[in-house]
Amino acid sequence: MTEDEARRWIAAHVPRETEAQLARFIELLLAEMPRQNLIAASTTDQLWARHIVDSAQLLALAPDSARRWIDLGAGAGFPGIVVALARSDIEMTLVESRRKRIDFLRHVVEQLGIGARVTVAGRRLEMLESAEQDVISARAFAPLDRLLPLAHRFSHAGTCWLLPKGRSAASELEAVTASWQGRFRIVPSLTDPEAAIITATQVQPKARAQRERR
Repeated sequence: MTEDEARRWIAAHVPRETEAQLARFIELLLAEMPRQNLIAASTTDQLWARHIVDSAQLLALAPDSARRWIDLGAGAGFPGIVVALARSDIEMTLVESRRKRIDFLRHVVEQLGIGARVTVAGRRLEMLESAEQDVISARAFAPLDRLLPLAHRFSHAGTCWLLPKGRSAASELEAVTASWQGRFRIVPSLTDPEAAIITATQVQPKARAQRERR
């Protein structure tokens, strides 16, 4: 996907005011880049395709009924900030443990005026109090075999997991099939033919499922 294609895609999928907020988010990110490497320098001329649309495509995979969303390893704000801008009915929790990233995310939230419904949880996920979420997203946070045990306590039976992956999607999913069950599928990415998104619902450890059937 080219930058022009990405801009057209965004214009077709979000209101004009949201597009303007996304553009402002990009300005804030680029202004911060001299102080910290929020994204790979090689992608700064592909921000709309590689980061904005790559994040926004998750919206079509999330339930319309979702109200509580947690983004793990929020980093520069992808996908969490993009989702929060595009869906004003979502309460977003951004989990990030790196001090500079925390400060940047809080600055973005303040500048974009979304602090009433976006919380920056500045700590490691292991230190965060459990709270059930309708959507769990994680972009480059951890492989699936580490992610599921860490994040499962934030899920309920209807939680939708949205996990962007590169070429590793199929192999990561295969690695957890012996210990985890759920309705898993792999969805091709709109922005990269070599990338995919693992989606899942009804995720639980197989040992627990076996106990519940007894």
